[in-house]
Amino acid sequence: MTFALSGAVTGGAQTGFTSPTYTVTSDVAPDVNGKQYAVTALGGTQTGVTAHSVASPFTLTYWRPKIYKVLGIVQNGVVAQVPMNVHKLITRKGVTPLAGQSIKPLVITTIAEIPAGSDTADPANVRAAWSAHIGALSNQSSGIGDTAVSGVV
Repeated sequence: MTFALSGAVTGGAQTGFTSPTYTVTSDVAPDVNGKQYAVTALGGTQTGVTAHSVASPFTLTYWRPKIYKVLGIVQNGVVAQVPMNVHKLITRKGVTPLAGQSIKPLVITTIAEIPAGSDTADPANVRAAWSAHIGALSNQSSGIGDTAVSGVV
């Protein structure tokens, strides 16, 4: 299964939101190594939230390496350099910094630097890392949102 969003995406719990969902539509990514989706409709109770528009973007873009790196030559039983394959998920959402002011983009980026070769030598642990990372974000969605708004960790 590859990265593919379709229909309604269930949002993580957030203070003041009730059952948030986001209807996504495939969009054109800024480059050929990305997949982008625009949030075209909202579900649940999310008072004050807006869907994607030109003036107030709401997009999710997944990036993979343009060219995957592979392990170098083993010399004396050791791989001297282990290159990283970088994957990113970027969420952009237009927000108002002050009433009456122009909308500015809020950007959230998750970056994974995956050692070349681990995809075949240790796929279970690559998947475990993603599972734990996404699980922590999901589990702490409301707390992360509260911290972003209040500044209190």
